[in-house]
Amino acid sequence: MGLWTLLEGFLLLANALAILNEDRFLARRGLSFSEFSGGRTKSLKGQLIGLVYATQYLRVPLIMLNALCIFVKLVSG
Repeated sequence: MGLWTLLEGFLLLANALAILNEDRFLARRGLSFSEFSGGRTKSLKGQLIGLVYATQYLRVPLIMLNALCIFVKLVSG
């Protein structure tokens, strides 16, 4: 397992977090950002919710990283 494979794995994880819908998935499981906007963001659950919303906020750079990854895979074979 090389560095490139590890980076691709992190990219896939970021893609998985970015597509989670708040209304259909997160709110039903008590993972809504409005519930943790107070001072409880230091907990593990609050940190995970912050990570999910950070990846949803950075969708445009994530799209560019996906395009770069696809381009490298096409060129390298």
